[in-house]
Formats: sequence, structure tokens, C-alpha cells
Amino acid sequence: MEKVRHRDTSLVLHLLLTLVWVFVALYMIFQYAPEEATMGEVQRIFYIHVSSAWTAFLAYLLVFVGSVGYLWKRAPLADHLAQASGEVGLVFCTCVLVTGPLWAKPVWGIWWTWDARLTSTFVLWLLFVAYLMLRSYVLNPGRAEVLAAVAGIIGFVDVPIVYMSIRWWRTQHPQPVIAGGEGSGLDPAMWITLLVTWGAFLCLFSYLLRQRLWLAEARREARKLRQELALQGSTE
Repeated sequence: MEKVRHRDTSLVLHLLLTLVWVFVALYMIFQYAPEEATMGEVQRIFYIHVSSAWTAFLAYLLVFVGSVGYLWKRAPLADHLAQASGEVGLVFCTCVLVTGPLWAKPVWGIWWTWDARLTSTFVLWLLFVAYLMLRSYVLNPGRAEVLAAVAGIIGFVDVPIVYMSIRWWRTQHPQPVIAGGEGSGLDPAMWITLLVTWGAFLCLFSYLLRQRLWLAEARREARKLRQELALQGSTE
């Protein structure tokens, strides 16, 4: 009971920290960061768009790590980490695909184009969906975890492709302003705003991940209890 009370308090504090951090990030996006000279106010979507993308990359990295850990050790915690990261990561990857067109329409004049960056990002979103569908529709106990782990490992190949696509190919997507070589870079105030916003997204991501891991543990305990009760009923 004491452990549960401590966990609940920790989650409430984590949620409060997340809310405060998000409000600070929003203030910095709309009040602190300077207006971009070419794109104007619409460029402020950049902070949410990039932070969502980086968080989605991190989520799939955790899917990869958890999948490797499960295939190697058959550790339930590794499988839970991969599944939880896949579910939360899908939310952030969806945010990328929503904010991208909202930014693109005023700047490019189109909502979408099938260039390398956009297409590979859409493929990443499909990989998140496919991973979770495997978890949901393969009913054979143990087999779903193995198949999902294999898919999670193979699918990770797309993450560096998404990141490097605008460096490897000519695309409609803007060239990188971060580590993009000569002529790239951000105003210091923009850099600070981006890092604060990503920090808020990471805080939100970790909160949702903790909640999902707790749910997985609760389900495991409930399943274990049902098995024990069934065993007791069969011996009476």
C-alpha cells in the first residue's frame, strides 16, 4: 500500500511538472522566440513539429531497445517497455504528420507532397501502427510478443532514413537548420525555445510512458491473480 501511495504521489508531481513545463514552452513559442524573417508567424509551428519528431524518434528507439531485450532475455519488462513506447510514440508521430501540413500549406502552397522526408515519416507512422496491430491481432500467447519484437527491430531502420532524408536527397522539405552545414543555424532565442519545448515534450512522453507501464504491470498482476484463483478452484 505504501508503494502504491508513493507511486501515485510521484505521478501527480510528474503531471504537475509536465503542465507547468508545457505552459512555459507555449509562452516561449509565442512571446519569447523572435518572428522568423521569411515565414513569419506560421514558423512557430516549427517548435512543436520538431519536438514531436525528435520524441517520436526516441520512442521508436525504445521500441527497438525493448524488442532486442525481449528477444535476448525474454524479459516481460522489456516487452512492456517496447509496447508502451510504441503506443505513446504513435501519438507523437501523428502530431508530426498533423503539424507538418499545417506548416506546409502557407509556406509551400500545398498540404502534402510525396518527397523523401514526408514519405519516410509516413512510413514511420505506418510502422508504429503495424507494430501495435501485431500486438492486438496475434492471439497466440508469446507469439505476438516475438513477432512484434522482430517488427520493432526491423522497423527501426526507417528512423535514420527519416532523419537523413533531407541530407541525402533533394526534397520539398526545408533543408536542415540544425547541423546542416554552412549557412544553417538558429537564432539563440530560437534555440533556447526549441530545447525548452522539446524538454516539455520529453516530460509529457515520460509521464505517458510511466502510466502505460503501470497499466501493463497491473494487467500482469491481474492475470497472475486470475490464474492463481483458477488453480485453487480446480484443486478444491
